[in-house]
Amino acid sequence: MTDLKIRVFKSDEEKPETTVTIPGHILKIASNLIPKKLAAILQDKGIDIDEIIRISENPDAQGTLIEVEEHKKNKKIVIILE
Repeated sequence: MTDLKIRVFKSDEEKPETTVTIPGHILKIASNLIPKKLAAILQDKGIDIDEIIRISENPDAQGTLIEVEEHKKNKKIVIILE
């Protein structure tokens, strides 16, 4: 299993404002530990954490899965499997 990384960026910043890393071997359990604020943002954007967990079980699945840009809030969320 690969690690799941969720990175939140402020507008035009190269360095993330927040990074949440969940090791792949505990991803199913740790999905309950994702901060509520971040989980709500993901859900509002139609991002299904359970589907991401399913994809992460494939050892060939790596790279950026989802990138969401909130232009009015000047934020970007990137979900990556590494």
